[in-house]
Amino acid sequence: MASSSLCPLALSQGDPAGIGPDITLAAWTRRDELALPPFIFIGDPDVLAARARLLDLDVPLREADCDEAASVFSRALPILPVSAGVTVVAGEPHVATAGGTIAAIEKAVALAMNGDVAAVVTNPIAKSVLYAAGFSFPGHTEFLADLASRATGRPVRPVMMLAGPKLKAIPVTIHIPLSEVPHALTEDLIVETCRIADADLRQNFAIARPRLAVAGLNPHAGEEGAIGKEDQQIVHPAIQRLRAEGIDAIGPLPADTMFHDDARRRYDVAICMYHDQALIPAKALGFDESVNVTLGLPFVRTSPDHGTAFAIAGKGIAREASLVAALRLAAEVGRSAGKGN
Repeated sequence: MASSSLCPLALSQGDPAGIGPDITLAAWTRRDELALPPFIFIGDPDVLAARARLLDLDVPLREADCDEAASVFSRALPILPVSAGVTVVAGEPHVATAGGTIAAIEKAVALAMNGDVAAVVTNPIAKSVLYAAGFSFPGHTEFLADLASRATGRPVRPVMMLAGPKLKAIPVTIHIPLSEVPHALTEDLIVETCRIADADLRQNFAIARPRLAVAGLNPHAGEEGAIGKEDQQIVHPAIQRLRAEGIDAIGPLPADTMFHDDARRRYDVAICMYHDQALIPAKALGFDESVNVTLGLPFVRTSPDHGTAFAIAGKGIAREASLVAALRLAAEVGRSAGKGN
């Protein structure tokens, strides 16, 4: 098991009606077997206690602060209490929980910014629940960037990366309708995304010279303009600028031939033009092992690559593998970034 001297990870509760409590409890019960790094859960102790009873899991819970968490972790699941706001029923999302979900994320980020934890790991949220409560951000990634911007007093540009055992993939545009992608995609946006990816992979993933494979937007990367002009007019010039800066970027490449075994050996990360172009291959190649990593933040953040799965919450069938991978990667990257002990 991880040494108690390690700085703990902060694990936010996510939507309490989803599988976040299930996988948190399941991961802790396997802490010795999986050699998990110590983490402190930020959320409602009553939710965890009720879910443990529902799942027939014997998990002792203990309210603790960050200084105590690592030493407590071997015998109890340490918790920094944040109220869910209402009695939670597994599988039944409620708008009244939105405030607690947001508060848990804010607390985790504050701890990371203060250096009290090595990294932030976030359980899945339900954006529809947060939207109903007035949440104004497209998703977790954008909210985390706003928190970091407010804390540092400077703009923070987040980059979402799905990292799995077989593929790392980054979407340049994220949570926007597909019809808006061609209008949102710019040469500067591609260049900025790739710069952040290159810097983070060097600093936090110990890749001395990252190889970036840049996908085209259109089928066959536009067929020299026969199937759309964006690849010639936007993607190609961006790659030329990156190469002039010394960044090892190639493309635009046809996305339909980028993800087979031989192709993936030729690069370290795939830079994709829109959400599904990146996330479909990433999840197909490692659904239970892929991790959502936010690059470009002043702290390390990872998350499971799945959603709240309300339909199976509290039924004892949710798999904790992606959360385990997220915890492990957060600890590893936190150490590389010099945020752990």
